[in-house]
Order: sequence, then C-alpha cells, then structure tokens
Amino acid sequence: MQYLAGKRYLWFAISLLIIIPGLVSLLLYGLNLGIDFTGGTLWEIKFDRPVQTEEVKRVLADQGYQSTLVQTVGASTDNTVSIRMPEIQEGSPEKDALSAAFQERIAPFTTQEISTIGASVGNEIRNRAILAVAVASVGVLAYIAWAFRNTQNPLLYGVCAIVAMLHDVLVVVGIFSILGKVANVEIDALFVTALLTVIGFSVHDTIVVFDRIRENLARRVSSSFEEVVNYSLAQTIVRSINTSLTVTFTLLALFLFGGSTTREFVLALLIGVVSGTYSSIFNASQLLVAWENGEIQRLFGRARGQRRPAVAPSP
Repeated sequence: MQYLAGKRYLWFAISLLIIIPGLVSLLLYGLNLGIDFTGGTLWEIKFDRPVQTEEVKRVLADQGYQSTLVQTVGASTDNTVSIRMPEIQEGSPEKDALSAAFQERIAPFTTQEISTIGASVGNEIRNRAILAVAVASVGVLAYIAWAFRNTQNPLLYGVCAIVAMLHDVLVVVGIFSILGKVANVEIDALFVTALLTVIGFSVHDTIVVFDRIRENLARRVSSSFEEVVNYSLAQTIVRSINTSLTVTFTLLALFLFGGSTTREFVLALLIGVVSGTYSSIFNASQLLVAWENGEIQRLFGRARGQRRPAVAPSP
C-alpha cells in the first residue's frame, strides 16, 4: 500500500480538476431547471401506435414549444410519452391546437395525466431544496462534532466531513450543469432527493474512516498523526471500495436498463457514490493531516500576510 497521506496534494489537485469545469459551467450557464422549479405542465399521453420521442418533439417545435423534455414512459410497447413543457392550461386554445397537431401528424391519443405547477410553487420548491441541503449540512457538523467529542479537536472532524460532503455536491451539481448545457438534461425534485442521498452516503463513508483514525490514535499505533491516518486508510480502503462497488453496480444496472423517467436520478446517485468514496478516502482524512501538520494555517497565514499593507518605518 502506497503512502496515501503523503500524496494528499495530488488527491486535492485531482478533485480541483474535476470540480473546476463544473463550477465554470455553473457560473456561466447555471442549472437547467425543470418545471418542478420554474413552473410548467407535465403532460403524459398514450398514443394508439408506437411513437418515437423525436416525432413528438418535432410537433412541439412546430407549435412553438422549443424547450421541452420528452421521455418515454414504461415499456416501448406502452406507446406512452411524458412531456414537460411551459405552462399550458386545460381547455385553452394552445392545448387544443397542440392536441389537434398530435392527432393529425402522429396518431390518436388519450391523456393519462396532466398537471401544472405555477411559478410561485416552483420557487418555493427551489427554496426548500436549498434549505434542506443547508439543514443537512448543519446536522452533519453537529453530529460528528458530538460523536468525536473525545478527540483533541472534535469540530475539526465535522468541518472536514462537511468539506468532503460539499465536494460531492459540487461534483454532482457541476456535472449536471454541463449536461444541462450540452444534452438539455433538466433538474427536477428527484435531483434534490439524489443530492440528500449522496450527502448521507458521503458522510457515512467518512465516519467509517474517521472512527478508525480515532481508534488508532487511542491505541497509539504511531507517534506521527500522518502515519496513523495512513495506517487507518490501509485498514478501511478495501471495505470502502467494496461497499461502493456493490452500490455502483446496482445503480449502473438501473441506469442502463431502468426507465427513462428515473435515469437522471440514478445518474446523480451514481456520480455521487463514486465521488463520495473518493472524497472520504482522499479528501476528508487528508484535510485532517494538513490541519494537524499546520499546512492549512500556514497557507492562510501567508494569504493574510500578502493582503496586509506594508507599514512605513517611523522617522
């Protein structure tokens, strides 16, 4: 086993290389929010013959609905599609014209479901999603600080776990920002569920590593904190990777063979699980070492020193 803790700056650099493109995309383009956040209409219709999503998109585009998400629902023999589009009222002339276009250019159909979310409701869902992530972060910090209260610096363990957790959130959100730009992937309420699940998985894996570090510190397996961390990682890395692989294989099967309506949800979980395993091993524990060695303090000290104005010598 290589000396993992000794290569911490390499692990940090890899994380930055993954996160920075997503951050740039977030700053430039943001997230491609679905109707759950912006408001709109979900229309699920069943045609009398097999239909391709491209056929439906062409009809929608000709009627002036360019930015719509069309997905198949259930098996291909169900002939059912789900359309997420700007708000359209039941019985309105716009809906009647669109229904007539579907009838003429594709096939007769029946409406399975139609629901509309107003913009104000979408804003409330968005605000509550942000609040949910914030509350989860505070709860994680408080719990880890309490669970590791017998260590020399319990709050540090909580802060490192939060940083690793935010790393995973940024990876998932950044990748979905890129996918929203290049593949028109939309963010819906299920995405928030996926993020909260990723947070739970990331913190769980981090606590396993931190707990082993605490045990080895109590056993005094080495006089060097860095060596204790490396020894603890050597003991837990196989378990962490095996646990992650079992979840990854299951999610991969769901992504490849599951329904299209849950594909983005599964993809967010898949990215988050892989990122969570990486951050627990290569980020959270390495931040502990960097703090204990005074590297972070020296970094911030140099930054403060560079910002401090020079003092002219007294006459």
